[in-house]
Amino acid sequence: MVTCGLLIGHGSSLGQTINQGLYVTNGSVLASALSGSTLYVGGSFTRVGAASGCAVPTDATTGTPAASFPKVLGVVQAVVPDGAGGWYLGGDFTGVGGAARSRIARVLADGTVSPWNPNANGKVLALAVSGTTVYAAGEFTNIGGAARNRIAALDPGGVATPWDPNANNSVLALAIDGTTVYAAGKFTAIGGQARSYVAALDATGSATAWNPSAGSFVNALAVDGSTVYAGGSFFGIGTPSKSRSHIAALDAAADTAFDWDPNADNTVNALAVNGTTVYAGGLFTAFGPTMSDLRSHIAAIDATTGSPTAWNPDADGVVNALAVSGTSVYAGGNFLNIGGQARSLVAALDATTGNATAWNSNLAGPVTGGVVNAVAMSGTTVYVGGNLTLIGGQPRNNLAAIDLSTGMATTWDPNAGNGSVSALALSGTTVYAGGAFTSIKGQTRNHLAAMDVAGNPTVWNPDADGSVNAIVASGATVYVGGSFTHIGGPTRNHIAAVNNTNGNPTSWNPNADQSVLTLAAGATTIYAGGSFSTIGGQTRRSLAALDANGNATTWNPNANSSSVLFSLAVSGSNVYAGGSFTTIGGQTRNRIAALDVTSGSATAWNPNANSGAVTSLAAAATAVYAGGSLFSSIGGQSRNHIAALDLAAGGALPWDPNANDTVWMLLPTGTTVYAGGAFTGIGNLGQGYLAGITDATVGVPAVGEGPRIARLEQNRPNPFEGSSTIRFTLGSAEVVNLQVFDAQGRESATLIANQRRVAGPHQVVFDGRGLPSGVYLVRLEAGGFTATRKMVLFRR
Repeated sequence: MVTCGLLIGHGSSLGQTINQGLYVTNGSVLASALSGSTLYVGGSFTRVGAASGCAVPTDATTGTPAASFPKVLGVVQAVVPDGAGGWYLGGDFTGVGGAARSRIARVLADGTVSPWNPNANGKVLALAVSGTTVYAAGEFTNIGGAARNRIAALDPGGVATPWDPNANNSVLALAIDGTTVYAAGKFTAIGGQARSYVAALDATGSATAWNPSAGSFVNALAVDGSTVYAGGSFFGIGTPSKSRSHIAALDAAADTAFDWDPNADNTVNALAVNGTTVYAGGLFTAFGPTMSDLRSHIAAIDATTGSPTAWNPDADGVVNALAVSGTSVYAGGNFLNIGGQARSLVAALDATTGNATAWNSNLAGPVTGGVVNAVAMSGTTVYVGGNLTLIGGQPRNNLAAIDLSTGMATTWDPNAGNGSVSALALSGTTVYAGGAFTSIKGQTRNHLAAMDVAGNPTVWNPDADGSVNAIVASGATVYVGGSFTHIGGPTRNHIAAVNNTNGNPTSWNPNADQSVLTLAAGATTIYAGGSFSTIGGQTRRSLAALDANGNATTWNPNANSSSVLFSLAVSGSNVYAGGSFTTIGGQTRNRIAALDVTSGSATAWNPNANSGAVTSLAAAATAVYAGGSLFSSIGGQSRNHIAALDLAAGGALPWDPNANDTVWMLLPTGTTVYAGGAFTGIGNLGQGYLAGITDATVGVPAVGEGPRIARLEQNRPNPFEGSSTIRFTLGSAEVVNLQVFDAQGRESATLIANQRRVAGPHQVVFDGRGLPSGVYLVRLEAGGFTATRKMVLFRR
């Protein structure tokens, strides 16, 4: 397995850095807690590992992913070699390696993203290359700067050529033979002619006379000499029509189907030909006149007789992609077992025995929807594309701990069973978790548990009868909110205080009438938010402050009816609230507000999120971070799902990570903001569900400010073998300290010690040749400014 965890990359044009070395999960991250350099995360995932994005180049011999490659944000449907050591990618993606690319892109031989950018406005489902021309097909209506309905030819500059067959419905497959382009899909007209689901197109883009006329959709094509193989959902094909169930061999010189008739019992999605063998993948489970030849989703068919051979890898899920190279057949789909071995989504199969070889890419997809749609072979590389999340890593059910000095998972593994984790809190060496789970490490723990540093459940067992959504640990008391009605036996509706020793509820009993979703601790009160309308003996819509007796105080921001509070943060004289409300604290405030801690009135701070809900908040010394669902504007700027807001009026800072889905968790610490949620991308990088993002205040001017005191750049090169250059910029003359520490915090070098440096850019060469390989931290102190960057030293 390659350890991608030591790579640092850039996530957006605005300059914040995404830590691509941070392990990610394969499902939503809903909660977090930080203890020193350990980040605890909870959610609805089953695995943690290095981020993969949705297309990964792997070694053809070992399956090991490349040490570095551009991560794709979005689903990949097609991959083909470019003939120069690089690759063309097609699908439904929006970014590749941090560069904006709409559904089609080229990755060069050195792993960089090419400027080639045809910018399709709909899915690209198939690609083929002939010389310097790239043929693309799918669901688009514009590509390469021109109107092209579902099929196009692109020149070396990514511009559409005059070739324009103009299909009237989706094109799903392409194959090239000389000057003829075979196309298949859902269309009934293409190249200026009526053609049912399959056609041959000439060099002008016109349909040739060849017209096999399938009875239904054709999903796959393969050309071998004078034979065109077709697979799909049809039951008849050829002119005149012959009964052919899902797979057929067509005469390339005529409209007829050959007598070859494997007769599959279900849809064929993929075809590949090697010598006298036709490989097929799909939804089928049997072949033959009586469907007696059982073949689960993958088969080898004799090209002469049409009968399946003895080759039988027996996949436990659908096969969508096939590629043959030498003695190996590469297969991709949504299976977890194939060829007699556990193989997640993609495998290499021995062409003689059908057994899985030792080749194992260790790729994993999201908990729901993980799949490989494309497998392509060139030289010593197998490029795999689909809906992917991570590489290798470790199984972790709904709870994990990440070592921030390495970015990798620790051995802490509580194994929360039968449900997600939606709340975390720390008290000393104890980690409290709440959620929908019913067990921890095989021991019954209903919805609420405490774990030690080894990940084992303690004896503390309050036994809630419904989900726990929020936890605050304060002294000897653990406050919890959720959808439960009993804790440890006594009635406690949606909110309770639990003794941290025996797990029994205290007498504190605010008795909310609906769910409590978020809690925050004030100096003398507990703030609660959710969907309730009464709590603490008073009418309180969605938000309340509760005293030591569990009674609602007079503090009453009174959110509008039917609104929901998802997030709270207390800082100084403000209680920051996020949710779905449109009025709160006596003012119009859309989804986010700052409330006076004394009066409950809304302050002038008004970021005004435009849609959905604000689902997470974190108040830092220099900014308020907000995450949410659906909002695309906040603080007066375009911001998708995540933003940093100034403390004065709520204006958006330039920091713009641009998440592609809901952000449920935010945790700023040092120079990094950790974000978790349902997103699969940050910036234009494929980064699933968890991300470490440079803090908004590191090297980014706030709205209305001049240059900050200083900016520390990422060292270059990084990783490095001998020496690396560290650059920083001063906004004014300052006394500077520049030091290097190892991952344990021990000083390794002092590069600048209490020296006054002038305003402007500076650079220092760090010589690490006398130090062992590992992760090091470079820290800059200048005036009141401090910043830290991670750098990686390695030895061959």
